[in-house]
Formats: sequence, structure tokens, C-alpha cells
Amino acid sequence: MVTLSLVLLFGFIVALLLKYRAVSAGAAVASLLFGFYLANTPAAAPINQVMTALVTAIGS
Repeated sequence: MVTLSLVLLFGFIVALLLKYRAVSAGAAVASLLFGFYLANTPAAAPINQVMTALVTAIGS
């Protein structure tokens, strides 16, 4: 369930950045593709563990 919450949070942040023109649409698409392809690498598991630990620490 942490993953869905983070997807929504990061999606909201990207939407705000696009709205206030802090980032271009091209940069947002490049970041989206980077994240998509990064999820298919061996680095995905450690990143997920770190994010889960951070969310758990913040929630405590």
C-alpha cells in the first residue's frame, strides 16, 4: 500500500511543478520514463526498501 501512496504523492508533486512551470513537460516525461525503466532493474528492490523504511520512520 505504500507504493500506491507514494505514486499518488509524486504524481501530485509533478502536477504542481508542471502547473507552476517549475519543470517542463519534456522533463516530466523524461522523469516518468526514467522511473518506469528504473523499476525494471535490480536497483528497484533496494530503493523500495529505503522508501518503506522512510515511510515507516515518518509514520512512527
